Amino acid sequence: MKTLKPNYLYSIFGMTCMVILALWLTPNNIFAQDAVATTEVAEVNLADEAELTNSKTLIDQFKAGGWAMYPLTFFSIAGLALIGYNYMAVRPSVILKTEALLEIDQAVEALNLDKARSICEENPAPATNIIAAGLNRVDLNKYNPEPIKEAIEEASSEELAGPFVYINYLSVVGSLSPMVGLLGTVSGMVKAFNVIEAEGAGSAQALAGNISEALITTATGMIVGIPAMFFFFYFKNKYGKITSRTARVVGDIEFTLTKAASQP
Repeated sequence: MKTLKPNYLYSIFGMTCMVILALWLTPNNIFAQDAVATTEVAEVNLADEAELTNSKTLIDQFKAGGWAMYPLTFFSIAGLALIGYNYMAVRPSVILKTEALLEIDQAVEALNLDKARSICEENPAPATNIIAAGLNRVDLNKYNPEPIKEAIEEASSEELAGPFVYINYLSVVGSLSPMVGLLGTVSGMVKAFNVIEAEGAGSAQALAGNISEALITTATGMIVGIPAMFFFFYFKNKYGKITSRTARVVGDIEFTLTKAASQP
C-alpha cells in the first residue's frame, strides 16, 4: 500500500477547504441578491405611491372625505363670512360714531335736546340709539334722572346684544366643525372594519380609502374650527373693549345732561 506524500495531502486539504468555502458563500450571495431586489421593488412601490399621492387634486381629497365634507364646506364658508362681517362691524367708528357723539354732547350741554335727537336719528349706531332712548324720557320742566338711567340700561341691553350674536356664531362654527370631522372619522373607521369583516385584511385599497376618509375629515374639521375659535376670542375681546368705552361715553353725556339741567 502506497502512502500519500505530504504535498498531495496539502493539495487535497486545500481543495476541500475551497469547496466548503464556495458552498458557504453561494447561499449568502443568493440571499443578498434577493434582499437587494426586494429593496428595489419596495422603493419603486413607495415612489409610485408618493407620485399618486402628490397627483391628487383638492377635488380628489374632497371626494375622498365622504359625506362629512359637505357640512364642513358650509361651515368654512360661514366662518369666512362671519370673520369678514365682524371685521367690518366690530369697530369703534361703527358702534360709537365718535364724531356724532361730540355734536350730541355739545347739543346736550346747551339743552338743545331736539338737535341731539336729530343727530342720533341721522347717525344710527348702538351708542347713539342708547342716547336717544335716554333723551326721549327727559322732562326739562321737572327733571328726574332715574327714568333716564332706566331707559339707558334697557336700551344698552338690547343694542349691545345685537352685534355680539354674530360673534357667537363664530363660536358655533369653531365648536361644531371638529365634531363633524370626528363624526366623519368614526364613519370612515366603521366602513374600514366592515371591509375587514367582509373581505378580510387583504383588501388594502378599500381599507386605505376608508381610512383616508377618516383622516381627511378630521383634518378638515380642525382646519375650519381652529381659525373660527381664534377669531371668536379676538372679536369677543375687541367688542368687550368697545362696549366698555360705550358705557363710559353714554355716562359722560348723561352727566353733562344732569349738570346742564340742574343749573338755574
